[in-house]
Amino acid sequence: MRILIYGAGVLGSVLGQLLMQKKHEITFLARGKRADQLERDGLVIRHHFQRKTTTDRPRVIRVLEPNDRYDLIFTVMKYSDIEAVLPVLAANISEHIVMVGNNPNIAATENELRRLSATQKHLAFGFQIGGGMRKDDGTVVSVRFGKGELIAGGLDGEPAFLPLLQEAFANSKGKFTLHPDIDGWLKNHIVPIIPLNAALQAHNGDLKRIARDKILLRRIVDAMQEGFDSLEEAGYAMVPEGQAKAIRRYEKILPALLGVYHRLPIAKLIAGSFAEIEALDQEFQRLTRKSRNPTPNWRSLFKS
Repeated sequence: MRILIYGAGVLGSVLGQLLMQKKHEITFLARGKRADQLERDGLVIRHHFQRKTTTDRPRVIRVLEPNDRYDLIFTVMKYSDIEAVLPVLAANISEHIVMVGNNPNIAATENELRRLSATQKHLAFGFQIGGGMRKDDGTVVSVRFGKGELIAGGLDGEPAFLPLLQEAFANSKGKFTLHPDIDGWLKNHIVPIIPLNAALQAHNGDLKRIARDKILLRRIVDAMQEGFDSLEEAGYAMVPEGQAKAIRRYEKILPALLGVYHRLPIAKLIAGSFAEIEALDQEFQRLTRKSRNPTPNWRSLFKS
């Protein structure tokens, strides 16, 4: 199977490496310094918990030409970058696209891609579970437990090309999980993500100082609750239901747990782009504009 990974950041690199173990023909689209690193040194990933480093030699391209055909294209990028890639995907003849990453408005993304495309496109959306960082030398430090899981689905449920997705992951080192409401999952997913990452502005990103700031840690948890309350009041279901329930149920002990987390070395390896967080927050505000639920803690994190 010919597979293109559009985006060679942390999650794209890990996804491509996992699928490569099935002997699919994996191609990475990368540019500039990142493309140079892949061509020179290969795909180097240090698997943090697995305590090993792998090196693979994928094919690398810098431009997706209109007539480049792939069985599957996985776009793995920040939410703030999605708009820029849609015209490129629209001009390409490949039909089956999986957009991986934070995206609380997949309906708008799908509609825009289809509007731009002269050929038929089938889409799925999902999120690659895990995190990490990319070092200056190009080495990716991957943080994941067990198999790298891709949770994905179609806007209206099952993707039209589900058998292709299942084939891509069959017998690979990755795991594919079909979600019946990926739209709801992605909308809910940003609720804890935004406060956690917005809070990194405080103390100039000094994690140890953040870990000691009890007021800030309390504010993060309160902001998460405000986020779920606003989303629910705006008419969106809690998906998965247990996520919001857990934060509401354990809200008294969560600040202490966040303090412990920010002291761990792993916390340095998991941090989002603030440009993406701002873009996600703008979409969250749009989603919840009908809600009258106050969000003082949520808003204060963007003023830190």
